[in-house]
Amino acid sequence: MLRRLLLLWWIGCLASVCYGADLRIAVDADPISLDPHEQLSEAGIQYSHAVFDPLVRWRQDGTFEPRLASSWERLDQRTLRLHLRDDVTFHSGNRMDADDVLFTMDRLKLSTDFKGLFNVVQNVDKIDDYTVDIHTTDLYPLLLNSLAYVFVIDKAFYQGRAEIIKFGQTFAAKNVSGSGPFQVKQRIAGQKLVLERNPHYWDKSSRGNLKQLELITIRSDSTRLAALLTGDVDVISPVAPIDIARVQSTPDINFLALTGTRIVMLQLNQARRVEFQDIRVRKAMNLAINQALIVEKILRGYGEAAGQLSADAFAGHLSTLLPESDLAKAKQLMAEAGYEQGFRISMMAPNNRYMSDERVAQAAAAMLEKINIRVDLKTFPKAQYFQLFDQRAADVMMLGWQSDTFDSNNIFEFILACRDQQSGLGAYNSGGFCDALIDQGITLANNEMKPEQRERILQGIEAHVAAQALVIPLYWQPIIWAAKAHVNLASVVNFLNFPYWGDLEVRE
Repeated sequence: MLRRLLLLWWIGCLASVCYGADLRIAVDADPISLDPHEQLSEAGIQYSHAVFDPLVRWRQDGTFEPRLASSWERLDQRTLRLHLRDDVTFHSGNRMDADDVLFTMDRLKLSTDFKGLFNVVQNVDKIDDYTVDIHTTDLYPLLLNSLAYVFVIDKAFYQGRAEIIKFGQTFAAKNVSGSGPFQVKQRIAGQKLVLERNPHYWDKSSRGNLKQLELITIRSDSTRLAALLTGDVDVISPVAPIDIARVQSTPDINFLALTGTRIVMLQLNQARRVEFQDIRVRKAMNLAINQALIVEKILRGYGEAAGQLSADAFAGHLSTLLPESDLAKAKQLMAEAGYEQGFRISMMAPNNRYMSDERVAQAAAAMLEKINIRVDLKTFPKAQYFQLFDQRAADVMMLGWQSDTFDSNNIFEFILACRDQQSGLGAYNSGGFCDALIDQGITLANNEMKPEQRERILQGIEAHVAAQALVIPLYWQPIIWAAKAHVNLASVVNFLNFPYWGDLEVRE
């Protein structure tokens, strides 16, 4: 009888995917809540891809793959028609249709973090239950890029209790009904998130065979690595640079490193410090920081020293803008500005958000000391740090930014634009400046459909930012994972570091 049951199970597995594998992943930070629209962060988007579905998503080759939108076409230069899947069921049992998409788009425009991606969307019209038209106020070449961040939510489940409060205890922060490959089984904030397979998931073509996925928060790099080596977890991310050699020399451990486009920077708050309003001081601080040394000594050669915000894959990148370190020139500029004796500043950074972030902050502070800028450095866990960042609580603050649209202008909109709470522009500008030239360039680039002309506009913004020394670019952070040999990470991890765990097929 047992043999017959096993045979029937095996035959069934030939016809469809059999879910049986459990995976334990140790990460350095967890999403701040279960609300997919509360914070635009790497941990949040990784979570959303597991529990929700976007309208479209990035393939590993940089093209777009249909998800909840099965197809699309341009009706005119300002209208995109989306055809929705008609076989999608939310975890609540409710069917997904056009009303859910309209509800989601309206909600995204209320999110402090996400609304900047959708300012250009004028309105969304329901044509029928499974067709919607998206109208933009102007020409916009990156609409599909933005739609990759539309994680559709269940209108019937959330309506009347869809309030978004960043770091708040809302209904959506604690309750969830997505359409993704996994459902939330358990969450202990700051400790673990347990997801179980959605048995009614619409994507029958996926070969993913995970039955349960457990995301465990381990902030310590060494403890995270120890958990992998002892078999307590199957996957870890990130791998600290100091541990890479050990991982690579360990049998039965796979190592994956990808070139990243997340730019890690220091922002100088001109509204808090009159000294930072002097371009000579800002230039001196830029010259005092040795980005190449940080990459070599702290990141162990992984990552790339940055002299600008745009990665070389982005249209705004300028090959002539290289990182420059010149201590003698930095001291000369400080003297010319009347600050040869220096001054004291406050600086804040996270200690579990970016690769070796605390050590990088300590190194940057030590480098600034060499031009007599004495730094009172404080570091905090990610959840606490970003509340302080939103308050602009220090003179210098560290930030890493992954362009959500894989484009320079996304960085400029969120980091450099004048702060506007209504539009969401400048939401992560802690520099305390408002530069009309940058805002004009952002608008021009958003409305320019010709790639060559758009590239020139974006490069002009990048050159202006460098000339004014408005921020201190540090490095582009690499994407580094390690896993047991039976886990093929390369099949699901992409250049944005948004793993599609629902598609992971684990060898048992």
